Amino acid sequence: MSNLISINRTIKPFKKKIEIEGDKSLSIRWALLASQASGKSEAINILKSEDVLNTLKCLKKLGVKIKIIKNKCIIYGLGINGFKYKKNIILNAGNSGTLGRLILGFLVHSKSMIKIVGDKSLSKRDFSRVTIPLKEFGANFFTNNGKLPIIVEGTKNAKPIKYVENKGSAQCKTAIMFASLNTEGTTLIKAKKSRNHTELLFKNLKIPIRVTNKKNYDLIKIRGKTKIGPLDYKIPADISSSAFFIVLTALSIKSELIIKNVNINPSRVGVIEILKMMGVSITFKNKSVYKGERISDLVIKSAKNLKSINCPTKLNSSAIDEFLVIFLIAAKAKGVSYFKGLSELNQKESPRLKWGSRILRLMGIKTITTKDSIKIFGNPKLKIIKKIIIKNYLKDHRVFMTSVIAAKIFGGEWVIHDKDSIETSFPTFLKIINKIES
Repeated sequence: MSNLISINRTIKPFKKKIEIEGDKSLSIRWALLASQASGKSEAINILKSEDVLNTLKCLKKLGVKIKIIKNKCIIYGLGINGFKYKKNIILNAGNSGTLGRLILGFLVHSKSMIKIVGDKSLSKRDFSRVTIPLKEFGANFFTNNGKLPIIVEGTKNAKPIKYVENKGSAQCKTAIMFASLNTEGTTLIKAKKSRNHTELLFKNLKIPIRVTNKKNYDLIKIRGKTKIGPLDYKIPADISSSAFFIVLTALSIKSELIIKNVNINPSRVGVIEILKMMGVSITFKNKSVYKGERISDLVIKSAKNLKSINCPTKLNSSAIDEFLVIFLIAAKAKGVSYFKGLSELNQKESPRLKWGSRILRLMGIKTITTKDSIKIFGNPKLKIIKKIIIKNYLKDHRVFMTSVIAAKIFGGEWVIHDKDSIETSFPTFLKIINKIES
């Protein structure tokens, strides 16, 4: 079967209602925490992507019993630091930075050495942002210049720490929070604001946690050595996955889309705030709160007059995974859009800021890019009539999906390689595209 897709036809006007698979961040966090609970936890609508399935494979290697029955995942937790495994095991995180970094938080207490590996893309990414604070608990990490593979040598007597997290990395923050669970005393984290799914899960698990929200950071206190009970969870739809269809609808003619039960956690909706500022019509319907997470149906309509933006940097962390597809809105907007403070984009599965610029230039859009910023010179009349080939992008799923959306909107003949890249985060992406088009 061919691992590329050819697109030479733009999408027609549509009016549809769709459902998106479960949130990837929540799926992985739930699974890892359920493994530490005492008892059986069940999740409905867990994302069945490679990143999540690799999480489950790693937990099974650590002795955790897991069952998947249709749309339900059942995990029989072993309790805090209850992993049971053979010596010198190897855990493969695949493409998942979330899995690779977060699981280290539990492995600081490992009884014997454990090796973490990943695919070509993940092996290029920085892990020192996690290993540096985790060393303070007493564990040792043998790395490849801060990258994978990593060998973890745990400690029997982990001590609570005080740490300042200043990158806005939810993965770093969460790894420290996980490590704190098996310490005597209180761990204190001063963290630059980032997504807070882990804090909400801790509260639902009744883990002793206190979060004080300041203007630019959060103070998080966690008391360790607390037994965790099981957590049943219905995982809402992923806002990052939804973003592709929000942009598809906004850039389509005379179209409307409803996306059901989307997680609109305030630390994740930067994409919605940015797109609204640019003239995209997005409204919330049937809002509710579930285990601390805010849920809503999203109603999106075609945009008529898109505006350029000088994007506020305060929105960067809450939209970091969506900027590639946001750039497509800027490409069609009137005027010059400016996005800055985005060096974190190049720490993702591929150097995304560079790839965002490359895709736009291939489309005929002028850009000026630095190591952490991009200016996009929009063209409201943009229409592509040439052939565009997208390949050699380290199988970054968001590069693939952004390219598909661009092809469906702007025309031209697109050949996009590595179709299987979507398996890491959104296996049903193309099926949903087909459903909208049918």
